[in-house]
Amino acid sequence: MVVVYLKPHKEESLFRFHPWIFSGAIAQIKGKPEEGDVVRVVDSQGNFLAMGHYQIGSIMVRVLSFCDETIDRTFFQNAIRKAYQMRRDIRVAGVENNTTYRLVHGEGDYLPGLVVDVYGDTAVIQAHSVGMHMVREQIAEILVAEINGVENVYYKSEGTLPFKAPIVAEDTYLIGQESKCIPIENGLKFHADWLKGQKTGFFIDQRENRALLEKYAHGRDVLNMFCYTGGFSFYAMRGNAHSVHSVDSSAKAIELTNKNIALNFENDPRHKAFTVDAFKFLDDIDGQYDLIVLDPPAFAKHKDSLRNALRGYQKLNAKAFEQIKMGGILFTFSCSQVVTKEQFRLAVFSAAAQSKRKVRILHQLTQPADHPVNIYHPEGEYLKGLVLYVE
Repeated sequence: MVVVYLKPHKEESLFRFHPWIFSGAIAQIKGKPEEGDVVRVVDSQGNFLAMGHYQIGSIMVRVLSFCDETIDRTFFQNAIRKAYQMRRDIRVAGVENNTTYRLVHGEGDYLPGLVVDVYGDTAVIQAHSVGMHMVREQIAEILVAEINGVENVYYKSEGTLPFKAPIVAEDTYLIGQESKCIPIENGLKFHADWLKGQKTGFFIDQRENRALLEKYAHGRDVLNMFCYTGGFSFYAMRGNAHSVHSVDSSAKAIELTNKNIALNFENDPRHKAFTVDAFKFLDDIDGQYDLIVLDPPAFAKHKDSLRNALRGYQKLNAKAFEQIKMGGILFTFSCSQVVTKEQFRLAVFSAAAQSKRKVRILHQLTQPADHPVNIYHPEGEYLKGLVLYVE
């Protein structure tokens, strides 16, 4: 087996159980690893530290285990069983009114580079490392064997694997085929487009935040910006909103939103959808809404774009503050991992000051429990949100 030797004193982060080993910490590699190979990591004296997947780039090893053990099918089977048991313990999985949840959340479930979302009888795998790509077939077989109700496994990694990897990933069914099963989230039905949609087909990470919005929606005129599949919209409808308007620049997203509304509230005149640029739409609403949701796609995927992203968040929120009714509620989010909670909050604060409105924070939001954050890997906390009352 390939052995990775660290430079002296570079093992401290591993003693704190951080699952990433950066290229600058590595002294030498004995052997010739291919990207995706399992390697053994030792300190400068040869003492065992960890087992992990080797990859090309700044993060050179993603740690799978801090125990000296074999990384094989049994290892992955045990890890997935533990992940599933946790979802059952917190009553996200195995309950009648919710067949949609994240089963594996990368480092949060001690499987860095692997994401698995469950939609009824279909599990969708995303690999963010070559190592997880190489074991995709094993993972698929384990999912069908271990997870109640899962019959189909779709692999969706064309856009998530490291660009330097000399491999071609094809989005395809590894087991089973396209299903007619309609997933359910908190008792609401929806279509998820894992074949062509964003991420794995639905933003499961907003489940609890959508449920919170439902509680505030009663009697309000709701605007759901960047609506994608309309998740916040159909929760607002169930919350007895006076009206709900969904906006997205993508015609496909609006089509999917309308399908999801029809699944739950067919022919309900309270809902309208608009295919238009978000900033243009916000220019013309003139105090029409008293509950606005801003859930844009990631403005910054790399640190190089951080400054522009923060300007974007400030501009977007300033428009919302200027246009929302007095006594309105604003749900505003950032899913950019490189944007910290403090940076996002400062951007929103700056937008509020620019608008000269009185603003109070009602809630500070994050991702739900089936997207756990490994306490030793704070980078896993990527979703930031604020619920604001605007006078």
